[in-house]
Amino acid sequence: MLLDPQKIPTREKLILTGLYLAKYDSAGLRKLGFGGFVEAFNVIGYALGQKPASIKNYRDEFDPLMPNKRRGWHKRPTRDYCLKILTEYKNLDMETFAGLIRAFAGYDESAWSEVQTKAEKRDGESFFAKRLITGLAAEHYFESTQPTLAQFKDFAVENTTRLGCGYDFRLHPQAGSDFLAVEVKGIKEKSGSVSLTPKEHDMASALANRFFLFVVKNFREKPFHEVYQNPLSGGLKFRKKEVLTLHVSWLTAL
Repeated sequence: MLLDPQKIPTREKLILTGLYLAKYDSAGLRKLGFGGFVEAFNVIGYALGQKPASIKNYRDEFDPLMPNKRRGWHKRPTRDYCLKILTEYKNLDMETFAGLIRAFAGYDESAWSEVQTKAEKRDGESFFAKRLITGLAAEHYFESTQPTLAQFKDFAVENTTRLGCGYDFRLHPQAGSDFLAVEVKGIKEKSGSVSLTPKEHDMASALANRFFLFVVKNFREKPFHEVYQNPLSGGLKFRKKEVLTLHVSWLTAL
């Protein structure tokens, strides 16, 4: 059985997510930190760069084969390639299966544990969902909608999320004018709060009208977005919050 998430094709990841949700139902949702199926479809779907409805369709595909209350696609036979996936992965326990789903989004339990707050560690199962909403899901939502947005549609997009430059995307115009910077944030509900890191705040200040805050809201139901140009000078009110962190390391003499 192939368990290396880097080698699993995207369609198979979608199928496996649908299988997991059909098999483990509400317990599986809680294990991943989701409050409902629509939220899981939205967040995992966008995180994989695919339509959320694809995961729902695959869950419905497996529902008739599972002991849950949904009937799913019960009026036709389960498709052969889905049955093949079921045969290969049916013996995975929930803990292993949930770990595989998390790995699809690049979630490393040991690495993320180093940046979790005490509250997040106490609520470890929801940490995965929160990180996807604020990270990959929101970023891929932006990439999927960018060509349709009037202020961004004629720009070439460069993903800078791994460069640590204080924003997630650099948008290059077709002509010779300066680039635009877009920082993407995501929240679960229709309203909430977002924070800027010191570097993001510095870049927002330095770039002024060339800096955009792109906020994806309502992953719990139906995501939509709001765009704030020059957010530090607009209608948003930011307040500085300082947190003292104790860093522990172990040294040895050589």
